Amino acid sequence: MSEPKPPPVPLAFATLGLLAAWAVHDLEEVATTARWSRTRVPVLRERHPRVPDRIWRRLEAVDGREFATAVGFMGLVVAAASADGHRTGGRSAFYQSALTGFGLHGLVHLGQAAATRGYTPGVVTSPLVVVPFTLWARGRLRRAGVLRPARVRDAVGGLALAAVATAAAHAAARRIR
Repeated sequence: MSEPKPPPVPLAFATLGLLAAWAVHDLEEVATTARWSRTRVPVLRERHPRVPDRIWRRLEAVDGREFATAVGFMGLVVAAASADGHRTGGRSAFYQSALTGFGLHGLVHLGQAAATRGYTPGVVTSPLVVVPFTLWARGRLRRAGVLRPARVRDAVGGLALAAVATAAAHAAARRIR
């Protein structure tokens, strides 16, 4: 006689868990971004003189309160995606795109740290939270039969969603601050 299988993990962990994983990751970013931009950007600017000055000026001008405000706006987007995923049992295209964008943006953090040869905000929680959660959630959705097939255009769409939402959150934060 075989052991009974444990009940499957509810999809709520995969859908609403996106918001929780995002919050852990963005707490790291909020805690470290302003100091990192003050201390590391001058070193990077000297090391990479071909990067346009406008990029360095923007990175050096990061204000901790403005950044935290932008994170709050981004939290609204992630909360909406998580709620839509929960409401649809993980089937929501918005939720799945946000999940994909979240995971890929974790890989971007790892690439940034490699390119700068050091710590960048978000790089600690990317391999510990972002990427593992995304892989786990996608696996859970796949086992539930609701994960859309992975296509290059979905990856591009997920990254585009993350980029547009991030840019909009920062623009809104600049207007408010």
